[in-house]
Amino acid sequence: MKAYRASILRFDDAGNAVFDEDGYLLTGPDAKGQPVVRDVGAWTSFASLYPGVSVAHLPGRIIAPGFVDLHIHYPQTDVIGAPSAGLLPWLEDYTFPHESRFADEDYARAVAEVFLDELLRNGVTTALTFSTSHPQSVDAFFGASQARGLRMITGKCLQDRHSPDGVRDQTEQSLIDTENLINKWHNNGRLGYAITPRFAPSCTDAQLAGAGELAVRYRDVWIQSHVAENLDEVKWVRELFPKSRSYLAVYDDFGLMRERSIYAHCIHFDDDDRALMRRTGAAAAVSPTSNLFLGSGFFDYEGAQRIGYHYGLASDVGGGTSFSPFHTMLAAYYVGREGQTKPGLSLSPQNLWWQHTGGAAKALGLAGVIGNLQRGCEADFIVLNPKATPMLARKTSVARNLDELLFAMIVLGDDRLVERTVIAGQGG
Repeated sequence: MKAYRASILRFDDAGNAVFDEDGYLLTGPDAKGQPVVRDVGAWTSFASLYPGVSVAHLPGRIIAPGFVDLHIHYPQTDVIGAPSAGLLPWLEDYTFPHESRFADEDYARAVAEVFLDELLRNGVTTALTFSTSHPQSVDAFFGASQARGLRMITGKCLQDRHSPDGVRDQTEQSLIDTENLINKWHNNGRLGYAITPRFAPSCTDAQLAGAGELAVRYRDVWIQSHVAENLDEVKWVRELFPKSRSYLAVYDDFGLMRERSIYAHCIHFDDDDRALMRRTGAAAAVSPTSNLFLGSGFFDYEGAQRIGYHYGLASDVGGGTSFSPFHTMLAAYYVGREGQTKPGLSLSPQNLWWQHTGGAAKALGLAGVIGNLQRGCEADFIVLNPKATPMLARKTSVARNLDELLFAMIVLGDDRLVERTVIAGQGG
């Protein structure tokens, strides 16, 4: 076992922050040998309880849960910052040509290593990520993740139409490949598989139906896709699937909405769509930097809260513009203030932080496993230095309460704020 003395940030079941300014965190193996949080709380309550355990004293530092990125594309690591008029031209001009290179597993593995380095440098310890349509891209990503002991989730893209040569797959083979990859990687150590239709326009009815059948057969895998991101895309889906009530309903019609289903963007929704999300247990991956960059629109926080369905934050690199959760949280704050049907919603610093940790974990069906530092949570956490830059030092030193401290880090923070990232108790 190993103990840490520092300020400790964690959350209760309702998403409210719990902060011990002088805190104690004890990590060690559970009954299965998995490194977890064994105890946590105020230093004065625990200092004498575990006399034989070495303590790493980290004065002036904050230990916080590792961030959870609910939607990101590892093959788009090198597409970040590509200029474009909007989503569909961006896919055609940059994304698809680059993704064709991931048929080469060595190339995919090299990108995966850079991608994981960036995640960890920015304090992201779990991500739900897209691979490409090539099974090699999945093998490369899972192999790199497993070597580092990471909890990661990915899946092979399904896209058997409206995709160029090099990324378009074949319907029957794509489903065979998906099932083989599930059996090879799902629940292999800390890894999880996600059935991954790229988005409805890229899939034939037969491919979507096959994906739905796999989702029934393998109930504990994840499902991920995109929905209602862009108005041109919404119009296109209406033309391709005229019998479906809405873009979101296409996925429901093919059996692809249930718990552990994560749909990125969810911008152009009505209340029937929101009610469908709530009823099925699906969750939204809110991607504010991507939506702002590509001019797609704004996630409706007011509608999501009013109807009541799960959501969490995501970077959506490479449409998103930063791996940094602090940049994502700040962009979400802007969207909450300015991008609503009822403007002026103020997302609190605690809520923003929760959306990128425990809230995202809850959306994945992993509450109590990742994204928090309560007893029994896996020992993935970050050590923050709130004085990492001169401006952070000035601002955090005059914070009068927890909200001011968290908000200063959201507004001024980047990868320099993350002093170290600890995975499964290692690296601390």
